Amino acid sequence: MNDPTRQPTRRMIQVGKVHGAFGVRGEVKLESFTEPRSAIFRYQPWVLRDARGIERECEGAKGRETPKGVVATLPGVEDRDGAEATRGLEVFVPREALPPPKPGEYYWVDLEGLRVRNVEGVDFGVVSHLFSTGANDVLVAQGDRERMIPFVLPDYIVSIDFDTALVTVDWDPDF
Repeated sequence: MNDPTRQPTRRMIQVGKVHGAFGVRGEVKLESFTEPRSAIFRYQPWVLRDARGIERECEGAKGRETPKGVVATLPGVEDRDGAEATRGLEVFVPREALPPPKPGEYYWVDLEGLRVRNVEGVDFGVVSHLFSTGANDVLVAQGDRERMIPFVLPDYIVSIDFDTALVTVDWDPDF
């Protein structure tokens, strides 16, 4: 049943994670999942999520790249104790805050939930997630069972059609 008063859920993408204090002035070590790493500061406000799933908005974070990684200053964090209290926070932004991907590139979050079928029409379920092995990325299709398919275009990933919400793969259903 459609509820006209229900707000659509914003799709959030994790762009980083706080790893703890950096120095004594309240700066934090920040792992950035953006490329380049310093691009994380372009996508604000952030939503900071703790391990319990509690979220708070953060606007005005500033930072810089150092040889040891990204260092950030978060509003309201004034000293080492405050910085240490942010350890483990995950940094999210709404999907619409990110620029559109270039042709042939995809945000993993955009692929999640798409139906997966092989070239013979066998239904593999839906994309549950993707992960990187270092050598290549892997698409995980969850259906009657879990299938891990190398995300290699056009060898194994034949096509991605967002209009029909379908990923076509060249993959043996028994593998």
